Amino acid sequence: MSSDPLQPAQGWLIPMNSRLTPPAPSKRGITFRTVSVLSSFFGRSQVPDIFTVMNINPSLFWPWLLFASRLMPFGRLSGREREQLILRTAWNCRSRYEWGQHVEIAFKVGVTDEEIIALTRDTETMTDKHMQALMQACDELCENNQISDATWAVLAKTYNEKYLIEIMLLVGHYRMIAGFLNSSGLQLEPTIEAVLQQFHQRVATILTPTQTT
Repeated sequence: MSSDPLQPAQGWLIPMNSRLTPPAPSKRGITFRTVSVLSSFFGRSQVPDIFTVMNINPSLFWPWLLFASRLMPFGRLSGREREQLILRTAWNCRSRYEWGQHVEIAFKVGVTDEEIIALTRDTETMTDKHMQALMQACDELCENNQISDATWAVLAKTYNEKYLIEIMLLVGHYRMIAGFLNSSGLQLEPTIEAVLQQFHQRVATILTPTQTT
């Protein structure tokens, strides 16, 4: 979108028209009201539109919500590691909704503006070797559906098999969600859009010209 000073080289993947819209509260079902309580576990002060739209198919929504909660927020990875992996996935998948939602969550777990900008750059430019390996694994899963032997060897020095499984499923899960969001055409909620625009205003002066196009 033209209002974004920071976006993937090919832009965000957004359909021309919204294809799925959040149902009115009266059509969400009595059971769904519990989500307003559960949403706080996902770092949200209000129910995200993705929840209300996915609940159009409740037989998929509730099992998905249980699985998703085991990755975020109840996974083994630290919040900082988790959110940076999700943001890198959103960037790779060109999903603006996923990106905006998790920029806001990333701030809450201590990820800085500079660290978020670094997630949009080639892994070779990253000075933190640990984070470089994590982002390389994310890139390889997004591009090739496989973590390379070299990257796996680096990660295995830090993570045991339970963590490695979580890393792979976390990236895979948010790739799936990115596809859902890109195809459905959900727009960021106003409160989350405001956080994203504030972030853009802060970082606009430190972005290189190639990152503002």
